[in-house]
Amino acid sequence: MTMGLVNPTDPPERQIEKLLTIAGVLMRRVEQITDDSGAAYAQFQRAAMLEDQVRERTRDLEHALDLLNESNGRLAAANRETEAARQNLSNAIETIQEGFALFDAQDVLVLCNSRFGMHMLDVRDHLRPGLTFADYVDRVSRSRFLELPAGETPQDWAVARHRRHQDQHVIFNVRMVWDRWVQVSEHRTAGGGTVILQTEVTELIRLERQERGKMLDEQARVIRATLDHLSQGVCIFDDAAHLVGWNQRLVSLLALPLARLRMGAGFDHVIDALRPDFRFGDGMTAARLGAWVQGPGARVGLRFEMRRGPDMILDVFAEGMPGGGFVMSFTDVTAERAAIEALSRANETLEARVMARTLELEDALGNAERANASRSRFVAAASHDVLQPLSAAKLFLSSIADDGLTPGARSALEKAENALLSVEGILGALLDISKLESGRAAVSVGPVALDRLLAQLNDEFGAIAAAKGLRLTVVPSHAVVVSDAGYLRRILQNLIGNAIRYTDAGRVLVGARRQAGIVRLEVHDTGPGIPEDEQDNIFKEFHRLNARASASEGMGLGLAIVERACGLLGHPLGLQSTVGRGTSFMVQVPLAETLVSETGASDTGASDTGASDTGASDTGAVESMAPVAARGPRPSVADRIVFLVESDGPLRRAMAHLLEKWGVNVLEADSAEAALDLIDELGILPDCFVVDHALGPGMDGLTFLKTVQARHRPVAARIITADHSAMLAEAAAALGVGVLYKPIEPRALERFLVDLPQG
Repeated sequence: MTMGLVNPTDPPERQIEKLLTIAGVLMRRVEQITDDSGAAYAQFQRAAMLEDQVRERTRDLEHALDLLNESNGRLAAANRETEAARQNLSNAIETIQEGFALFDAQDVLVLCNSRFGMHMLDVRDHLRPGLTFADYVDRVSRSRFLELPAGETPQDWAVARHRRHQDQHVIFNVRMVWDRWVQVSEHRTAGGGTVILQTEVTELIRLERQERGKMLDEQARVIRATLDHLSQGVCIFDDAAHLVGWNQRLVSLLALPLARLRMGAGFDHVIDALRPDFRFGDGMTAARLGAWVQGPGARVGLRFEMRRGPDMILDVFAEGMPGGGFVMSFTDVTAERAAIEALSRANETLEARVMARTLELEDALGNAERANASRSRFVAAASHDVLQPLSAAKLFLSSIADDGLTPGARSALEKAENALLSVEGILGALLDISKLESGRAAVSVGPVALDRLLAQLNDEFGAIAAAKGLRLTVVPSHAVVVSDAGYLRRILQNLIGNAIRYTDAGRVLVGARRQAGIVRLEVHDTGPGIPEDEQDNIFKEFHRLNARASASEGMGLGLAIVERACGLLGHPLGLQSTVGRGTSFMVQVPLAETLVSETGASDTGASDTGASDTGASDTGAVESMAPVAARGPRPSVADRIVFLVESDGPLRRAMAHLLEKWGVNVLEADSAEAALDLIDELGILPDCFVVDHALGPGMDGLTFLKTVQARHRPVAARIITADHSAMLAEAAAALGVGVLYKPIEPRALERFLVDLPQG
């Protein structure tokens, strides 16, 4: 037997049948044939082997049948469980009080309970698994149990229903015939299917209607009560201009009989009833009002007046309402208009009184301005009159030689000079505060190089701080700021002087800190500090903290001048202080766009050719603040010829006496005319002129020097003046003449003579 005798693809039963047939044939052949060569035995052996194979295949087939029976058993059990689960699911959804339906992801109905579609008997029989959602919506839209809104077709309803089906979750109410309502809620499942629940809400909607009706009735009562309590008359018209409501105040205002104000009366009927007694105000006519009432579209608010004789004025306001109706309100404004007229008459009287009072105030203001101008002139004259003898006193004291003086006399001399310095400082502070308060202070803003300014302040206050045992540190800065040179110097002078005055031990630190676009000038000290409740008071005039400084050290005007000068320049001023640790003042100054070299920078104005309006005496500032004991050896100015032109006799004599003490040859004159005559008589020019600017009514100092230059040639000169105005300084600089401010500093005068060219 070959393998070809049995087809492997045949069923096991067919293969067994073939093997048994072959085995039978072979056995018969063995029994019939006798072969001495052993062929019969070989066939028998082959038959035995074939029988074994048949037996083995039979066992395999039996095992396969057992497995198949077991699988069939499990499948049957699974089918039973599935059917049980399906039955349980059907029972579960059947117990739901709402209608339930499940559509799969392809919008095909999978299952539904008996309550689904129960409100539409003509659709209910078609709700079977396999129904598509589109067919379901189409049948519902055409159901005779669905009550469509007015003007809506079944196709419109179906389109709207499909649009809602696109949402993940949606809930809406569907109105059925016989005033029944079904709420439909639709939700997506995780697998993309759709669950639809149908709940009857007829009772809820009817109950809501009842409650809404009660609420509307209550609102109507509230509205009626509100209208009746209004002080205005109100009437309401519907979209057809028919009267639908009014209040009692309207009846009393219009004095209409109730027959005219009947429900449903037309607007024209009401207006006609008013014609005999009322007339419209300016700008309103019956035709215009009728056009507003009958006009199409939304009505814009309308306001007008109605008058009944001379005794009543009604303010009428008409405005449209949602739905097409409109409301009109009538307000009695008779008393208000009478009050307005009375007020208008009172205003006319008041305007006349105000005009008269204004004229009086203008006269008073003119008097005040004249008084202020007089005060300014008085301050200027007083400063000149006070500075004249003060200058003379300083010059006389400076002319006293130190040699040969007893220690007591030298001490008295130093005290006298220090006293004069104190008087000078107080007088300068008073003049400064007077200018700042009067608004007459003028500023000249420009680039100011801090290196020269800080160096001068270091020289100015170094000896003062050292004499008190303090360490003054001025940190150099090459920044160039935008400010008024003189005022900025006076600000820093007052801050540094104040720090040194109130610091008993330690140090005073002065520096400039650059920030974005600004430079912050800072003055720090290790003094007693300023309590927080006093930090505002220290900027007041004549206020000195704890009154510890004597009158000779100031009158409490330094910080007042600092605050007003910073305000005038627009420089923010800051203060930080800790009691027992010290105080810091900060002044913020704008940084110039470009730096100016030290040789070409405009410094703080500290040149002897001019000064700013602040009164910071440039040429003598260092000497005025330094103690008398700090004098150095005097340079030689002998044999100089100085022409002194001064109208004040004591001051002229004091200056001449001091100059002669220095070995200077002095020519004197008390007027410009006398000086010119003396020059013509002598026929020579001196080495320099020292000329008082205020020489008298005939010719001032600058005019005199111009005349000398015109007649002869330019010559070195200094103008003596108490006028710190920028105009005078600019005029002197244009003439090439320097300025010495009163009270005159001997050192400044001496330096001018030393710097004169030889020969």
